[in-house]
Amino acid sequence: MSSDKLKKMYMDFFQKNGHKVIANASLIPENDPTALFISAGMHPLVPYLLGQPHPSGTKLVNVQKCLRTSDIDEVGDNFHLSFFEMLGNWSLGDYFKAESIPWSYEFLTSKEWLNIDKDKLSVTVFAGDENAPRDNESANIWKELGVPEERIYYLPKEDNWWGPAGSTGPCGPDTEIFYDTGIEPCGSECKPGCGCGKYNEIWNNVFMEYNKTPDGRYELLKQRNVDTGMGVERTINVLQGKKNVYETEIFVPLLDRIKELAEIEEILDEQVKSVRVIMDHTRAATFLLADGVVPRNLEQGYVLRRIIRGAIRHGKMMDIEEEFLSELAQTIIGMYAEDNPHLKSCEDFILTELKKEYKKFNNTLAKGLRRFNRISKNKNEIDGKDAFLLYQSFGFPIEITRELGIENHIPVDVDGFDEEFQKHQKVSRASADKKFGSGLADSQKETVKLHTATHLLNEALRVVLSKDIVQRGSNITHERLRFDFNFDRKLTDQEKKAVEAVVNDQISKAIPVERIETTMDEAKKMEIQAMFDDKYGDKVTVYSIGDFSTELCSGPHVDNTGELGYFRIVKEQGISAGVRRIRAVLE
Repeated sequence: MSSDKLKKMYMDFFQKNGHKVIANASLIPENDPTALFISAGMHPLVPYLLGQPHPSGTKLVNVQKCLRTSDIDEVGDNFHLSFFEMLGNWSLGDYFKAESIPWSYEFLTSKEWLNIDKDKLSVTVFAGDENAPRDNESANIWKELGVPEERIYYLPKEDNWWGPAGSTGPCGPDTEIFYDTGIEPCGSECKPGCGCGKYNEIWNNVFMEYNKTPDGRYELLKQRNVDTGMGVERTINVLQGKKNVYETEIFVPLLDRIKELAEIEEILDEQVKSVRVIMDHTRAATFLLADGVVPRNLEQGYVLRRIIRGAIRHGKMMDIEEEFLSELAQTIIGMYAEDNPHLKSCEDFILTELKKEYKKFNNTLAKGLRRFNRISKNKNEIDGKDAFLLYQSFGFPIEITRELGIENHIPVDVDGFDEEFQKHQKVSRASADKKFGSGLADSQKETVKLHTATHLLNEALRVVLSKDIVQRGSNITHERLRFDFNFDRKLTDQEKKAVEAVVNDQISKAIPVERIETTMDEAKKMEIQAMFDDKYGDKVTVYSIGDFSTELCSGPHVDNTGELGYFRIVKEQGISAGVRRIRAVLE
């Protein structure tokens, strides 16, 4: 079975059971400053999981692209990927455990669907603790479905509890489904979740019954929700009977292209990790670039730069001397463009950015490696100053230096590096890594105001500069907004003042902000700001600010522009060729 067929069957199954297909969201969270990337299918749905009505109803299904920075260092083993696709179905206050678990089991084991051997499946449920009781309800449902007691494992919160994604928010017990690969157990305590590779997790059903409050209490949610996730790559690994995800048909075209570029017929044992890193990192980079991220030394751009440069280093380890990232990206675009049309429309931008980053890092990589070797010969540790020198002078992200240290059996003082980094940068890498949160920042009063101001800014730029202005990205905190847009030069002081004047004029008019639910077809007939691609589903939410601004958006927004205060641009700069960035505040 191919991955495309798996995704289609999943959609068909849940549509048959009353679910509506929703669109694949951008990897960059919309108006959520607490998270760098979408790391789970539920992330774009947080407002709806908290009770906001979804335009498509209460039973939803989709395929969501995800990126997890926590797995980057693990890439190279049999199962970890930084970028992956997640199949998911959701209940927003609709069905719960009694429907969700049997549906999962039916899809996996029914001859009509995946037809996986029932005897190969084991499940885990929450064992209970002082905050929530043991999940006997899920366990009993599994027993009723025929799963024997000895293949039902009761595990603690660190294994069978989801969330909150940050310090507060929706959370609850989960039940996970594992496939027995048939390899020998690692010992007498071997069980699902032990990490030895015998049991491969393929599906997780999360039952959001609780909301964790800022003071650490767990309150029952008014609306109980279900969030399930099935990894495409891991499930295909099971269905195709492969030893690891990198042997599946998903990666075969990339593997073949790497062999051509490296001019080899077989992958040697010492090259396996490099090949896997190159495939994973290039795929992740391609999708990040398509979603508007550019290589930088901050936030999402830092992660992108890190994975691109990691791929370049491993390419050099395989003696690939020419620029190869754009070649692999073209293969990736060809593989995924049908379901992700924005990849094709952004192809030139993707290839250009990959070539630029390759040229930039390739010029210093060899020199940096020589400097690392000199340092490691004379010292028994790479201290913080040396690590920062490699970063500042040769473009080595600390993760590459740390990986080199592991390969050469020499420790790297990461804490010392962070100290040096903070002396030279306003925003540290450590801070960026901690920016994962609950996705609830939208509900904060100031953030909501700035979200509405972003819509006004978008239209004001079109009024002052050009009707061809298109949003390339945004980020909002409770203190400021950041807005990226296409423009090929620096704004003059007069233009910035004109943009401010247009926005403040709309604020002074105290215009009501209207929310409309409609279909995508109807939205396309409206004079509306949106990129009509795979980001949106069949039913959409439109926010209008009088006759000034109309955009597709999931919200939330203020009721009236008069609530915003005074809009002021604090900085305008270029971040890449043809892309400008504005930072602004409300006073």
